[in-house]
Amino acid sequence: MTRDDALKQLSHLARERAFERHVGSDRLIQSGLDALIAGVESPSLAVLAGLLRSEEPEAPELFDQVLEELGLAFHPPADPRAAKWALADWIAGQIADGSLDPATGTHLIWTEAAYDLGRPKDLEPLVRCGHFLDAWDESWGVAFEQLNEEAVEAAKQFLEKRSAAEAGA
Repeated sequence: MTRDDALKQLSHLARERAFERHVGSDRLIQSGLDALIAGVESPSLAVLAGLLRSEEPEAPELFDQVLEELGLAFHPPADPRAAKWALADWIAGQIADGSLDPATGTHLIWTEAAYDLGRPKDLEPLVRCGHFLDAWDESWGVAFEQLNEEAVEAAKQFLEKRSAAEAGA
């Protein structure tokens, strides 16, 4: 694992936790160990990486310390709608970069963001992909892989539109 990969992993776990996904202490400790081996330096990193099984309850607080020291801390917006948009952006980014299965990602956007946001037009292509991927049957005459590719493209287009809108704002 490279230093950049280790930092990306830490950042990813930070977002998982910020969006209230369960991240076990074992994963936090392992990410600390991976980062340490990859050459990442932080005062608390060695402590996190060296926690024993009996010390696992200390991992979340130490992980947060490491994030602060490395400037990787992530706090979703306080406004619930803005937080749902931030979640959709994060998930779409993972679909687009290949780190999240498109079927899983579009399903998450559909159920955890679009639904709560009142099914906004901007998320509709991703929701549609989620529906198709969830219900896919080989009798449709379209390959599942093609639907995955369409979901990746929809995620990229969504992110481009969001980025352009933010740049124009």
